[in-house]
Amino acid sequence: MRNQRKSLDETDLSPTRLMEIAADVLFTRDENGRLLRVNEPWPDTARAARMLLTLPLDGPARCYFREDLPDGLIREIGAIASREEAPQTLTSPPSYQKEYVRLLGGEKVEYGPCYWMPDLLVEADVVFLSEQNVRPFIQNGFSWLAEEISYVAPCAAVIRDKQAVCICRSVRKSCWAAEAGLETLPEHRGRGYAGLATAAWAQEVRQSGRIPLYSTSWDNLASQRVAQKLGPRWYGVSCEIW
Repeated sequence: MRNQRKSLDETDLSPTRLMEIAADVLFTRDENGRLLRVNEPWPDTARAARMLLTLPLDGPARCYFREDLPDGLIREIGAIASREEAPQTLTSPPSYQKEYVRLLGGEKVEYGPCYWMPDLLVEADVVFLSEQNVRPFIQNGFSWLAEEISYVAPCAAVIRDKQAVCICRSVRKSCWAAEAGLETLPEHRGRGYAGLATAAWAQEVRQSGRIPLYSTSWDNLASQRVAQKLGPRWYGVSCEIW
């Protein structure tokens, strides 16, 4: 039923339900729930991670596995994951992360906090970029956005001296939600622009009928600070093993 659009009462969303929604945002899945590809909105997306582990604050861990993994391995890892406990801090790694990596032959691990953005009041003047207006704003940075812009709406930008210096766009989407992708030009970091762009993006996503989600890695403290200043709801930790 993931492709059918329904209305959601955000006030009634539990951390476990938010994690289920986030899993659909992160990866496409087959009819058996196995991971297929990274759920980016543009063509030619990468193959999915070997495993996605979600750790909501209010319930048991849940594992999602890539479609080519054998059933026996899935059962073995699932038994280990059933012993995981809810995360205690934003940077808490899964308790059995090393065991998962060993069993899966993983080459890379990415984990970190997951946030749901509240309804935010945007007072700053933020421009929403589109195919029609993007090129004049990316002459001295974000030149790649011209090729991507048709896929990532909404894309909120903070403009200074006629140049986009910070953008927040939808880098993964489902019928339920969108995931923020935030970029700031190096020389403009630390000025509060990231929060402005993210707040405007979140507001526009909500107006489209989707839930704005924001996640980051455990060691990206700057990104965590951006989220925390906006007063988000932290609902758990996700871990991807590639």
